[in-house]
Amino acid sequence: MKESYENQELIVPEGNDEFLSIQWFPGHMAKTRRKLKESLPMVDVVAEICDARIPLASRNPELAEITGGKPRIVLLNKSDMADVRATRQWQRVIEQNGDKPLVIDCKTGKGLNAFGAAAASLMKEKLDRLSQRGVKHRAVRVMVVGIPNVGKSTFINKLCGSSAKVENRPGVTRNNQWYRSKDGAVEFLDTPGVLWPKFEDKAVGEHLAFTGAVRDAILDSEMLATRLLDCIMKLNKGYEKLFAARYKLSEEQLGFYPAELLHAIGRNRGMIIRGGDVDIERASNMLLEEFKNIKIGPITLEWAEDHA
Repeated sequence: MKESYENQELIVPEGNDEFLSIQWFPGHMAKTRRKLKESLPMVDVVAEICDARIPLASRNPELAEITGGKPRIVLLNKSDMADVRATRQWQRVIEQNGDKPLVIDCKTGKGLNAFGAAAASLMKEKLDRLSQRGVKHRAVRVMVVGIPNVGKSTFINKLCGSSAKVENRPGVTRNNQWYRSKDGAVEFLDTPGVLWPKFEDKAVGEHLAFTGAVRDAILDSEMLATRLLDCIMKLNKGYEKLFAARYKLSEEQLGFYPAELLHAIGRNRGMIIRGGDVDIERASNMLLEEFKNIKIGPITLEWAEDHA
């Protein structure tokens, strides 16, 4: 069965297929890729923002090719929602790959004060050469990139105090815009979010849906909630304790299959409909929202040690 929503295509599995397959490549995404390449000569540094809970799924694998050899800072955003143990692992991996990692949270401003110095350090040699030619106090020009809804505009708002349009839904920024930091040391080029044409790994699409990078309104909430439970429990990172505390689950219930566990969560929350059955749609929506809003606790879905 196929359902579509605007330019997104959702392939809903039939039978016993347990995976979601999501394909999303609106026409404006192709235009955005072209504009990124055209804008590269104007910038010194690329700041790629990703979601610290899903550092693989939220990084566009095409960006390395699109941005060429530009120095890159990888910003692990939404770090307050992520497991600090996993975030430390990803910092080491990013450094080993030659990029500069920064752990931030755009909403609270955590870690943002370190950005200007990090960008300047990557550009020290170039700025020194410009200074020798008489060009002094030139701002570092930074292109801000990332997939939709990862926090690009919020990042710029915090550092610039500007009016960059921010909404809590994917894909809101459609045109490239420049902003200057409050201290004038950095100029930011804001860009629309870019996804890639096809998610080769079906887990990537799921992780983007879990965290809100793609519109989960087009997805079956029960299937998505069941898959979320399955992914988290299979991680074996001790998150069972968070679920037990939040939803008053017994040790026996924690051993249930994901669909049974979802019913147990709904029943423990009193989500009962006529006849004594669990209102599974309500329970599913509640679970997905509480995961996104860190009500369960800080959870990282992708660990570097599992992707070595």
